[in-house]
Amino acid sequence: MKMTSSNLKGLTLMFLIALFVWFSSFENCSAWESYIPAKRTVAAPQQRRWNYAIFNVLEYGANGNGYADDTKAFQAAWAAACKVEGSTMVVPFGFVFLVKPISFSGPNCQPNIQFQLDGKIIAPTKSEPWGSGSLQWLQFEQLKGITIFGKGIIDGQGSAWWNDNTGKMPRTRPTALRFYGSKAVTITGITIQNSARTHLKFDNCISVQVFDIHISAPGNSPNTDGIHLQNSEDVVIYRANLACGDDCVSIQTGCSNIYIHNVNCGPGHGITCVKNIIVRDITLHNTLTGVRIKTWQGGSGSVQGITFSNIQVSEVEIPIMIDQFYCASDRSKCHNDTSAVAVSGINYSNIRGTYTVKPLHFACSNSMPCTGLSLANIELTPLPNKYDLCDSFCWKAYGTLRTSIVPPNHCLLTSKPPSTRVQSYGNSCWA
Repeated sequence: MKMTSSNLKGLTLMFLIALFVWFSSFENCSAWESYIPAKRTVAAPQQRRWNYAIFNVLEYGANGNGYADDTKAFQAAWAAACKVEGSTMVVPFGFVFLVKPISFSGPNCQPNIQFQLDGKIIAPTKSEPWGSGSLQWLQFEQLKGITIFGKGIIDGQGSAWWNDNTGKMPRTRPTALRFYGSKAVTITGITIQNSARTHLKFDNCISVQVFDIHISAPGNSPNTDGIHLQNSEDVVIYRANLACGDDCVSIQTGCSNIYIHNVNCGPGHGITCVKNIIVRDITLHNTLTGVRIKTWQGGSGSVQGITFSNIQVSEVEIPIMIDQFYCASDRSKCHNDTSAVAVSGINYSNIRGTYTVKPLHFACSNSMPCTGLSLANIELTPLPNKYDLCDSFCWKAYGTLRTSIVPPNHCLLTSKPPSTRVQSYGNSCWA
């Protein structure tokens, strides 16, 4: 997940879980007033019209040998499938297709096209096909009713960027698979691996379902988010295995009505959320944080109505975290801004497992303290001997312990927020 300069503004919530809020232009986020998080019923997808029009890339000149350029064959097969409602473009099993940056685009395509991926698509590892740099490799844009399914693999071959010590590859690293301006998007069954940057991205999309997918990249691969959402709504992600070098799920500005459940995350940095978010039935192993809300200093707006429940953590450094003093660079070089994003109405329940640094870290703003924090059925135990452990840390954090928790918490405040003062960073267990 790339953190750019002043033109990138807004909010992101990170799950290990992390929440990013950029510097301004952020909508106030409010919870659903009558929302019941225990069971959310997802509306059944609309009936789609399929037919038997099949467009196999081999029939359009693809070689499938892993080294010949098959981009033109993919373009031709898509151009034919695009004209037929309910058609299927097939990438067959047993072949490896080398494809340069490509866009499968509407808006003049017919609806309900299926992209059946059973073979393997690989990205170029030489610099020439990327020119001065590309933000994405495979892009689907301005489509209605697009489905990607199958047992195939999308391989970004990201090590060509991660291990580039010569500067031959362009500095801009591409997202492997991006959807833009599309409605009724379904992704299921496929594997996306080793993206140069983010693996799967949705931007300005409505009604998205992602399930039964696998995403993988080394834990030390830089900025290789699993799934990234921006300006998208009505998204369901479930039964997914996500292992990457950054956020398992990153949800940035303009997102709402997001439901994430039954997801395995790790290694990675977590899951990020923005507005009307429920994250439940999640397993995290060997991650930096568990459920995290993370906001930039100097931001504005608010985050409300976030629920984390039924979270299992294993060897997680800090399972529960709010950090309103986030700074991308060395903290000693960051000044303490007075403005901040308001964080309130955050519910934590049934979070259990083991930690390696500290169980809980609430570092809230001096000018805009965290309020309405609620904790229940928290059972977190340390892994001894191997790690230097710290106690829970709270600053300007107000809320309620609805049950006793393990370990006991004595730092959460229950009175109204007092007057503010400047926070010192002298605590060695701050980070």
